[in-house]
Amino acid sequence: MSRSDDPQQTYREFTDAVNMKPGELQKWLETDESKHVGWRKGTRGGESVGHESGRRIIDLLRRKRDQLTAADYKHMRKVVGYVRRHMAQRPSGDVRRTRWRYSLMNWGHDPVKGPLPPPGGPSRKALERHGTPPKERRGPGR
Repeated sequence: MSRSDDPQQTYREFTDAVNMKPGELQKWLETDESKHVGWRKGTRGGESVGHESGRRIIDLLRRKRDQLTAADYKHMRKVVGYVRRHMAQRPSGDVRRTRWRYSLMNWGHDPVKGPLPPPGGPSRKALERHGTPPKERRGPGR
């Protein structure tokens, strides 16, 4: 099993990437801004891939971990990949009213809430609890 297939690692990275609560995401998905961004597959005027993913993310966040399937973990990895790729493409300037932010929000990540922790590093929750470790404890080159 590769590290990316480890359910615990996948769950942790997913909960780091998705920084919106289920109710908050649900409310966002009902907005016009949410419905008008993203790539639409299939029929013209259909639901965007990100919007559809947002509905699935809400379901995943509301389920208990022992109820998650292999397909759920696969979608979690897809969400993490999308969020990380798009965060790397952050435009300059104020992003609060951009299609870039709106698209990320469809995937459960509001970029104005804070940056993602690095892959494999301490989780967002651990960083919030304990803060960034002192530079001398981060290891070489960090």
